[in-house]
Formats: sequence, C-alpha cells, structure tokens
Amino acid sequence: MTVESVRTETDGATSPQLREPPFAGGRVPVLGHGLKLAGDPLAFMSGLRAHGDVVRLKLGPKTVYAPTTPALTGALALSHDFIIAGPLWESLEGLLGKEGVATANGPLHRRQRRTIQPAFRLDAIPGYGAILEAEAHDLTVRWRSGEVIDCTSESFRVAVRVAARCLLRGEYMDERAERLCVALATVFRGMYRRMVVPLGPLYRLPFPANREFNRALADLHLLVDEIIDERRASGQKPDDLLTALLAAKDDNGDPIGEQEIHDQVVAILTPGSETIASTIMWLLHFLAQHPEHADRVRAEVESVTGGRPVAFDDIRALTHTNNVVVETMRLRPAVWILTRRAVTDTELGGYRIPAGSDIIYSPYAIQRDPKSYADHLEFDPDRWLPGRSKEVPKFAMSPFSVGNRKCPSDHFSMAQLSLLTAAVATAFRFEPAPGSDPTPRVGVTLRPNRLLLKPVPR
Repeated sequence: MTVESVRTETDGATSPQLREPPFAGGRVPVLGHGLKLAGDPLAFMSGLRAHGDVVRLKLGPKTVYAPTTPALTGALALSHDFIIAGPLWESLEGLLGKEGVATANGPLHRRQRRTIQPAFRLDAIPGYGAILEAEAHDLTVRWRSGEVIDCTSESFRVAVRVAARCLLRGEYMDERAERLCVALATVFRGMYRRMVVPLGPLYRLPFPANREFNRALADLHLLVDEIIDERRASGQKPDDLLTALLAAKDDNGDPIGEQEIHDQVVAILTPGSETIASTIMWLLHFLAQHPEHADRVRAEVESVTGGRPVAFDDIRALTHTNNVVVETMRLRPAVWILTRRAVTDTELGGYRIPAGSDIIYSPYAIQRDPKSYADHLEFDPDRWLPGRSKEVPKFAMSPFSVGNRKCPSDHFSMAQLSLLTAAVATAFRFEPAPGSDPTPRVGVTLRPNRLLLKPVPR
C-alpha cells in the first residue's frame, strides 16, 4: 500500500476518481466527535475500523481524517506527503517548543537527528550498560517486602535518572526527578484536553485548571534551564548528548541558538521519560497480573546468569524477557495516539486527502485489532517467538514508529526496559495493594490510573 500525490491531467494521465471518506457516527454540534474522543477515547478509536479503512472526524470546527489499518498507518508514516503536525503536536508545542527534534520538520529535523543520533547508535548503547544495571538493581535494594510501591513515582524516578545519567551525564537530585514527575502529570493532562477539545482562547482564561497547567509548564522549563546553566558553569565536557548540543552548529556553521538547545533538552527529558515511565508501570502491572510469565522471566534470567545479578551483556539472551516487554507495549502502548498533516493534495487508501488536512490514528487500536492478532486482548508474549511473529501483518506493531520519524532511542529504550524487567522479576513477585486502580488513564500518553503494588521477595 502506498500513499501517492493526486495526479493531475498531465502527460495524458487523468487523475483517479477519489472518494470522500465516510464520517464516523456520533457527531454533536460544536464539539463534533471531540466529546466521544474525550469520553472513551480508547473504545472510540478502536471502533473506527468498522466504519472503513479511512474515516472522517470532526474535532471542534476541524475535519480530520483517521486511517484505521496497519497498511495505511505504515504508509502514512513513511510518506513525505505528511509532516509532524496536527492537534497532538500543536498541544505539545507549549512543552516541546518548535525547535526540538520531536516537533521540527524538513532540513531542521534532519540536522537535529544527525546531532543526536550518535548517542543512540547500537555501538553506543553498551556504554550506558553500567548505569542501566545500577538503576535497575537500585530498585531491588530500595523496595522492601510488604511496603506499598507507588508505581507512578517509582517509574518516573528511574526513567528520569536513566535519561539524566546516560544522556546528560548529571547526578541530579531526586527532588528534581520528583518535580518533573509532578509537573509532567499536570502538563500532559492539560495538553490532552487541549487536543481533543480545541477551545483556543478559553485555555488562556485564569481558570484554576489553566493556572495549574501554566505553573507546571513553567517549572518544567525552569528545570531544563537549570540543567543547561549548571553544565556551562561546571566547564565540564563529558561525552554525552548535552555536550554535543552545546557544541552543535547550524547549517551556516554557527552555534545553534539557545532556544534550540533548550527545546532539544526538553525533548530528551520529558517525552522520553513520560513514555518509558508509562511502559514501566504497565510492565509491573502485567508481572503482577501474570505471575506465570514473571516466573518464566526469573527462570530464564537464572539460567543465563547462573544466579549472579543480571547484567547488560545478558539482554540478548533473555528472549522471553524481551517478549514480555514487546507484548506489554502492544497491549498498552504509551504513545496511543498520533497526528500528522498533509502538505499537498494526496490520497490515502483511495480517499482524497486535501492539503492542510490533519490526520489522526491510534497505535493502541492498530495493535489490538482482531483482524491482525489472534486472541487480540490476551497477554501472550509467546506471539513474538520467530515462528508466530510472522503471522503479524506489517506495521501492525510499530511501537517506535517507522521511517524518518522513528524514535532514535528505540534500542536504548528496549535495553533499559528489558534489564529492568529482568532485575525486578528475579527479585520479587508482586501483589496488588489496596487502593490500586490499574485501569488506563488516558492523556497524551497511556498509563495506569493509580498502580499500587506490594513486592514480595522470591
């Protein structure tokens, strides 16, 4: 399946007759489908494929297009007819700015990827091994039998510390990680609201929720400025991503601007920490819900290590452990919704997409589609064994996206998640604690509403 620009009547070729996609049902005046998307977004997005391969939605005054099949979402991600833009990215600009690798397009994006790519090359990942090991094993030491773990704060803590220690080479105080956790929760909640219900100027009024959002956003940017200022004041130049940013040049050979440095550090610390932390929460949830797989992880680790602490070099041999991580990301993807924008009149699945149109699609819906997966709602890590994984359609599982927008830290993230899973499953089994509510909490990312667990030593 390809995405091609709509052909005009040149060279004797007549443009194909393209259809308008059908509208999904359930529109209401003013808000359109925004009310349904805000009310039960996972069910709403998962139900769209029943209406067609591409459907139209109304989000407030906007008409947006929603592809629903793996082939079309994969083609969309690979096509140059669509750029990073639309409701999701507009809602994120207040956090990520317009000059970071997450939101930039075209030549700026390509230059920025060249700057950060060395930090995430396969041959660079082993250099982070000692830090990944230390952070994973620190959890097994800090958690005590019978104590209730607040998995939100613990997951954010380890995700932020790994990012800071590996990519910014900073021994940042836990207080900073806690500030980031609190601020991110508020900011991402507010950004999701702005995405699905785009009320524009109303979000600038001094309502309590708007004031809380603005305070949290200001604290995030202050934290980033503190990190950059401390590095400059120290005079140190460790071999890390922040040093590369401070030394980076633009296309004219001049140092990149302060705003770009700031936005790049934000892109390193915040979306990465949010998505990794959300995935860690879901991993802990599934280890508690499926002790048989936790036991298999423990047995696999012990067979590989012979009883010593699991190490970075063991990751390649931990097949079931890695499959547990992949299946967790399939059922509970942290990035559950994405948007793009058409830069030219184009087509998608035989439907006309006008230039400037916004596109919205859901990895959550794609990865749980019964047309792509047998027993699609079952937690089954063995579906990723070589013999069975071939049954999964192309693009039905792309947790790090594809093409030039593929997450540059995919190998780094998988190493971190697999090592953490191996360490905690070897040390503990987990029991739900009173007050735990693992139902999905939908925001810009997807994570448990409130996950409380008790670790029980093996």
